[in-house]
Amino acid sequence: MIRMHYIKDLGPEMDGKEVTLAGWVHEVRETGKITFLILRDSTGIVQVIGKKGETDEKTMKALSLPKESVVAITGILKVNKEAKKGFEILAKKVTDLNPISSQIPFEVTGKVPADIDVRLNHRHIDLRRLETAAIFSIQSTILQSFRNFFSNRGFKEIRTPTLVSEATEGGSEVFEVKYFERKAYLAQSPQLYKQLALVGGMDRVFMVVPVFRAEKSNTTAHLTEVTQMDIEVAFADADDVITLLGDAVTQIVKDVMRENKNELELLGRKLAAANIKIITYQDALKELEKKGSTTEFGSDFSREDEQKISELYGHYVIVKDYPTKVRAFYSMPKPDNPELSNSFDFIFDGIEICSGAQRIHLPNLLIEQLKSRGIDPKNFEFYISAFRNGAPPHAGWSIGLERLTMQIVGAKNIREASLFPRDRKRLTP
Repeated sequence: MIRMHYIKDLGPEMDGKEVTLAGWVHEVRETGKITFLILRDSTGIVQVIGKKGETDEKTMKALSLPKESVVAITGILKVNKEAKKGFEILAKKVTDLNPISSQIPFEVTGKVPADIDVRLNHRHIDLRRLETAAIFSIQSTILQSFRNFFSNRGFKEIRTPTLVSEATEGGSEVFEVKYFERKAYLAQSPQLYKQLALVGGMDRVFMVVPVFRAEKSNTTAHLTEVTQMDIEVAFADADDVITLLGDAVTQIVKDVMRENKNELELLGRKLAAANIKIITYQDALKELEKKGSTTEFGSDFSREDEQKISELYGHYVIVKDYPTKVRAFYSMPKPDNPELSNSFDFIFDGIEICSGAQRIHLPNLLIEQLKSRGIDPKNFEFYISAFRNGAPPHAGWSIGLERLTMQIVGAKNIREASLFPRDRKRLTP
């Protein structure tokens, strides 16, 4: 085998044992009689040394390979309290698995900073940075935690279409594609289809799906392709799924704090435990007005408003009961005040990461809401018809994976939290 051990599995208790590792040359330093090679794999870094007089000449020469060479190293683990891990590897054999034939575009160690666009242009190299690797290790924990949370509560994971015949949200900011002899669109949301799954009797569903938004945004918080973590629950109202949302985020944060201590430390991120505050839109509006906000009733909150809400109420805030006209057409108006809807947003450290609502399950009300937004109900006939066949009350929400990751790791740009980001200008790599 090329590799017998991962760096994370090594320890002082293996003193004197032979190990075989594989990874990349992170750094090389040579002194008079000793060559130090820092080896990096997907689990960490370790110091490998060669000593003149103890290490054969061929191995000594191989220890001076260029940085980012991909290698396999066999050696003896030796306890050394001066080494960062408390041990090091005395090299016996170093194999260059694929000699470097082009210049590495930037310094992976981070000693020489690289612009984010340079890093994204060479994402396969950027992923070797310890900080970048830490972000996606944390993102993996987020995904696993989300799936475990809802699987353990009897939810079924489903898949919904990416190609649709109409704009899912009823808007115009969609990507049009040629679909044989007719037009189709990339889905803005799995919304309509997860609702249809409930009408079909699936009762409690969740999904992790890509969605596409043709917004001409150039902000640090928007992408054109994002990953949504969605749930939908039958025989439920907004309060039911708000409870699930709070519990799910609390569990995700706990899991990251437990499973990714080293990654959070590497990123310099001190993550606050989830202490979730629930407020109403109107109460938030009143407090924002005291702070100088000019946002009027019936408008959505601006980015500055969201930041002030976090300053006022804490790291984790759910704002509910938004005005009906600023929410999607399928959001259920409140029976006692149709100007407001049974909808909500989750604001995490100054940015919205999740939206949700109780859905309209009454076909006549659905048609009324579509018309009020200038949308022809005929374009959604397949959707409306389903609610004529016995649709239960239901509610759900969607978390943007990249935004949640960005806030958990403390990144300043959402592109840091997307493996191969797509935005208005970037379509490669």
